[in-house]
Amino acid sequence: MEKEQMRTLWENMKTSLNEMQRRQYAATLAITYGYGGATVVHEITGISLNTITAGKKELASKADPETRAKRVRKPGGGAKCLEEKYPDIQEHVREIVDGHTYGNPEKVLSWTTESLRSIQMALEKRHGIKASYVTVGTILDDMCYSKQANQKMLQVGEPHPDRDAQFEIINGMAKIFMLDGQPVISVDTKKKENVGNFKNNGQEYRKNKDPREVLDHDFPLKELGKVAPYGVYVVNDNTAYVNLGTSHDTSEFAVESISRWWETVGKNTFTETKKLYINCDSGGSNGSRVRLWKYQLQQFATRTGLEIYVSHFPPGTSKWNKIEHRLFCYISKNWAGKPLIDIETIVNLISSTSTKAGLSVICKCDDKTYPLKQKVSDKEFNAINIRKMAPFYEWNYVIFPAENR
Repeated sequence: MEKEQMRTLWENMKTSLNEMQRRQYAATLAITYGYGGATVVHEITGISLNTITAGKKELASKADPETRAKRVRKPGGGAKCLEEKYPDIQEHVREIVDGHTYGNPEKVLSWTTESLRSIQMALEKRHGIKASYVTVGTILDDMCYSKQANQKMLQVGEPHPDRDAQFEIINGMAKIFMLDGQPVISVDTKKKENVGNFKNNGQEYRKNKDPREVLDHDFPLKELGKVAPYGVYVVNDNTAYVNLGTSHDTSEFAVESISRWWETVGKNTFTETKKLYINCDSGGSNGSRVRLWKYQLQQFATRTGLEIYVSHFPPGTSKWNKIEHRLFCYISKNWAGKPLIDIETIVNLISSTSTKAGLSVICKCDDKTYPLKQKVSDKEFNAINIRKMAPFYEWNYVIFPAENR
């Protein structure tokens, strides 16, 4: 039985069992798990190892079940509820984890990210309250506290004055395209990753005391290099295509990634479409001021016959790009703790990324070389069949096939 299955069974049953039934049910789970089961059940339920052992003895007893069921515990047995003994314990816990009480930012970070045992020691040291770390966790749950990761939501400097208006334009156009059955894609390059047996943030399930051994440095290996995953997330149907580049992250690479998605998936899914709506950041290889980006989109439009509509997110707002929180975050979660030892491994990890909402991902390796510092002449740039759209001309435009000029 897996730990998650055991946790689900316990959460579903614990509220409907009395004390004796709980320890016997915990003992049953421990026996079912096998070697080390008591420790696992202790971690999941918070029931002490001694209590689980007592439950095993009761299960092994030949006494009549009806006789054992007459009394849950011996008369007068059991400790008093900690909340009864210390009525202010929740306030004391809140004082430890609540930053506003201290007024010291450094302590806020320390106590909100430290373990339950740190809070347990603080309770005993400051207030003389002896409580197990499991009890501290239960109290925090009752108070609706939980560990939460940082979120990049505070913008450095003043927000762009047209930020919200541009968001409204993007949302409005996306709705129109999707209602008309036209594809809406969100694109970006995920951060480059070293290929090799390097440490990858996160944890994975392995046998106890058997951590995966990785290199003790993060310097790229020249023979393996780095990869740049360029993602195309299709808002219409929650699917994605990742072009795993082994060269430079250039505008040519960005448009080639979109082109490969179109040839592999897009034209077979949106068979009647003549338009494509792209949402992307204002910087990087698909930046709003990058001449090569628009020049390459022109080649793509002419080759496919598509009208390419583009809207850029305002500066400093890339975190609202859907690809970030609907694709990239799940890729990172899927390969957490797993070294990206070679290209095949990376492709398999990205391709196996999925969510309960039905996300499916196709990943292909791109071995093509994309040179840096490619120049687009004024003649080539002026030949782009582009129409800028009001009111924010720099962020919104359409590129038509060359023959439609």
